[in-house]
Amino acid sequence: MNTSGLNQSAYANAIASEYPNTRSNSMKKDERVNKQSASSSEKLNDVKGRTIGEPKLSDKALKYYEQLKKKYSNMEFVLVSPDKKAEVERNKGMYASSKELLVLIDSDKIERMAEDEEYRKKYEGILTNATSQMQMMKQKLGTNASKVSSFGMTFDDHGNASFFAVVDKSLAKQRERIAAKREENIQTRKQEAKRAEKKKAEEQAEAKRTGSAAEESGEAEMIDKSHKVTVTAKSWDELFRKIDAVVMSGMADSMMTAGERSIGQNFDFAL
Repeated sequence: MNTSGLNQSAYANAIASEYPNTRSNSMKKDERVNKQSASSSEKLNDVKGRTIGEPKLSDKALKYYEQLKKKYSNMEFVLVSPDKKAEVERNKGMYASSKELLVLIDSDKIERMAEDEEYRKKYEGILTNATSQMQMMKQKLGTNASKVSSFGMTFDDHGNASFFAVVDKSLAKQRERIAAKREENIQTRKQEAKRAEKKKAEEQAEAKRTGSAAEESGEAEMIDKSHKVTVTAKSWDELFRKIDAVVMSGMADSMMTAGERSIGQNFDFAL
């Protein structure tokens, strides 16, 4: 009779009776591993709306992202793929928005915000604060607020936000030229109306008005491209100071001659 087999069996039974949770704990651990494996192989989804690169989100992250956009409807979110983060950071002034604030955020952060409650609270707190800060910024800027074509914000990998603005130094001067041109056209049409028949004068005025509108539109486009400056800051107060500095430099330029502007007038307001 083989007593060793009986002894081993008795030993195993004794261990099982003394530590009843050993097998249960092992099974639970296996279940967790299986769940993690299933999560890592979960199908990723394409994202609707503005994107840079080809960002993808899991089902849970996609649902959260849609909720986030609805919650902060005054902001325009642009989702960035991880491989495009550095490029976007360098060229963020290129991405304008018609809404109050442009938010450039990468898909990795959205995934973590969907899973980590504390992480989500931190980022949403920054977004909530940005809404009130935007209103205060515009009040402080006064009429200069109209010279900012876009406000935006980004986040680094440590949860720190940075803010940026695209300032068009030409906007004030451009409006003055368009207003003067419009007044000149009005006077011209009046003179023509006196010298010619009513119908002929109306046709000439309409043709001239159409031509002037096209001319003004083309001029504005050219000015916009050559006078836009992107400023970046780590706080709203710093952003305000930099916007103010750019606007002041634009006003100084408009008072100088072409020769004066060409001498020592190079400024770098972007970080």
